[in-house]
Amino acid sequence: MKGVVRITGRACPLGLANVDTDMIIAADHLKTTVRTGLGAHAFAALKGKGTAIDDVAYAGAPILIAGANFGCGSSREHAVWAMMDRGIAAVIAPGYSDIFAGNAFKNGLVAVELPQAAVDALMVGAPDADITIDLETMTVTRGNLSFDFTLDPFRRQCLMEGLDEIAIALREDAAIGDYESHAPTLGWSMGRAFTG
Repeated sequence: MKGVVRITGRACPLGLANVDTDMIIAADHLKTTVRTGLGAHAFAALKGKGTAIDDVAYAGAPILIAGANFGCGSSREHAVWAMMDRGIAAVIAPGYSDIFAGNAFKNGLVAVELPQAAVDALMVGAPDADITIDLETMTVTRGNLSFDFTLDPFRRQCLMEGLDEIAIALREDAAIGDYESHAPTLGWSMGRAFTG
């Protein structure tokens, strides 16, 4: 996973509430375990519905501005994979489904939660200027607008350092190796104890 401290770029003003994981990536695309190629199918359910997803001005935008309860529905991790493969590195919304928020964190997608009034202000000027999300200062800025946000300190550190669960475990490689070299081998003796 790649670390992220700052994301700056155009923000796609989707703004819809209750965008579920079916809208993000259809069930037809859930048979793959490969994270690439899903971006072409991201938000296919919203295409042709008059949303900003169709607007070529936002093609490749690294930030998505969404409504409340973003990522609700099924727990598919493919939704995050599809968004990231499309080039989205962060989402700004008033709230997220818990499972989506967890999947976002585990895959390095920054999920910023701001009050609805702040989201509305960012939506209004989205076509005019880039937005910056800064994990160091914990701010979202655009021009003279600035909003503070909070993030669990552990999640923030992992995002900034690019640490997933495996990388976190590998940081303790020496301690794990030391334990394993001194731990008693229980396989045979435990088997014998149970067989009498």
